[in-house]
Amino acid sequence: MSRKKLIAANWKMYKTPAETRAFITAFLPVVKDHTRDEIVICPPAVCLPAAAEGVAGTAIKIGAQNMYDAEQGAYTGEISTVMLVSVGCTHVILGHSERRQHFYETDEFIHRKIKSALAGGLTPIVCIGELQDEHEHGKTEEVLLRQLKGAFQGLSAEQVDAITIAYEPVWAIGTGKTATPAIAADAHAFIRAQIRAEFGDETSQKFRILYGGSVKPENVAALMEEPEIDGALVGGASLEPESFAAIVKY
Repeated sequence: MSRKKLIAANWKMYKTPAETRAFITAFLPVVKDHTRDEIVICPPAVCLPAAAEGVAGTAIKIGAQNMYDAEQGAYTGEISTVMLVSVGCTHVILGHSERRQHFYETDEFIHRKIKSALAGGLTPIVCIGELQDEHEHGKTEEVLLRQLKGAFQGLSAEQVDAITIAYEPVWAIGTGKTATPAIAADAHAFIRAQIRAEFGDETSQKFRILYGGSVKPENVAALMEEPEIDGALVGGASLEPESFAAIVKY
């Protein structure tokens, strides 16, 4: 089954609204005729309105980098699905390794956020991946299985159809190291096999699995040639319009 690739930019804690507008002004002319892939830009929360306004009328979508699992309430500093949808978001990144590492997010908490995102109409891009030590000790599949089970426990096949996974080996995020296409493809095949076992062949064949971890213009083509890799979640290389456009147009 042919799956349309998704190329997503995760800007992390970079850019102001003015810088977001400048990026989009430079980026749009370069990719205006690009229809092969779905493009999602995920800026910081304060930049979401500027980003949504900038891409209005185009096929480019806007995603948030995080959200809380409640619709509203006394949760100082948090943002809900309802709020994100109201400013034009269609996607949200959940469970990024930096959220797990620096903010101690658990699989159970990420699961609650996934359910909230789905209920509110957002497409979750759920990040999973192993640490350097886990990779070196052959525990990649053990970690991926635990994170998948934690994220998808109790979900229906219909709900899973609306989710995208991003495999991000933590040892390759921001380090300059990249999993070889073969290593990434093996991890993606394992993830798809777990989806098939739990939710059936039809769901697994439609399910998109992105690769993230030091994706750059220089390595994206080789990664995207792997049939198990359905796109990329791009960090640092997505901060400059020329660089991100080169990745999109690999």
